[in-house]
Amino acid sequence: MIYGQRSKKKYSIADLDPDIYYDTIFYKEQWIYQGSFEEKLIVTYSLKYCMYQRNIRNNQIDRAQRAISQGSARIRQKRQNDFMRFIERISITDEGETADKDKYYLNHDRIAEEERYDGYYAVVSNIDDNACDIIKINRQRWKIEECFRIMKTDFRSRPAYVKLDEHIKAHFLTCFIALVVYRYLEKKLNYQFTCDQLIETLQDMEVRELVGEGYLPAYTRTDVTDALHDSFGFRTDSEIITQPMMKKILKETKPKIRHAKI
Repeated sequence: MIYGQRSKKKYSIADLDPDIYYDTIFYKEQWIYQGSFEEKLIVTYSLKYCMYQRNIRNNQIDRAQRAISQGSARIRQKRQNDFMRFIERISITDEGETADKDKYYLNHDRIAEEERYDGYYAVVSNIDDNACDIIKINRQRWKIEECFRIMKTDFRSRPAYVKLDEHIKAHFLTCFIALVVYRYLEKKLNYQFTCDQLIETLQDMEVRELVGEGYLPAYTRTDVTDALHDSFGFRTDSEIITQPMMKKILKETKPKIRHAKI
């Protein structure tokens, strides 16, 4: 749903309920002049986009803190969105003298400044179309960017440590399949959890085999594991999973082949 400047009701961004407005986009539009050209400026706000940006930043802040704690002497910002942009360096003492070692710390002012614009997105267009139509098209852009980010960071699509064409194709095909599975899980769980939460949980959901008895869960039960079990109709977090029970679970997860008459 999209609410624009034609809506008579006023909304406070600070008071928006995520349970109600998570998928809602608010916007304002205004015609502006760039020299002799007239263009439409559309500024949008989305809680979903806000949470997406903050999740990315929190992960980058964690990486920055780990880099500082490790005492890396090679902390240098490489790109505009690099996590190292949150790291500042001091090379002098409190007395103003040259220090023997550099000191690194988190720039909380920069973090706070970026957070001010979370959820906002601005579009400038010379197309005299309905603002809602322009927003619907443009909103797919950050979703595509998110897919590339997930592929690169979480599924490690790059760099690819293979050389043969068939190996390269197999590598990226595996990554694309993993992305499809993740998107399915995300939708199945009603977008309650982030990609990091889902991947970390699935990686930790291991069981230990007890010879002659069955399997014992070797992971901690969480809200994510509960949601996964509830959504797919079976559980692996009981005290002991017997061998017949595990065979039944594996059988239910295999696709059912339907034979069609030709």
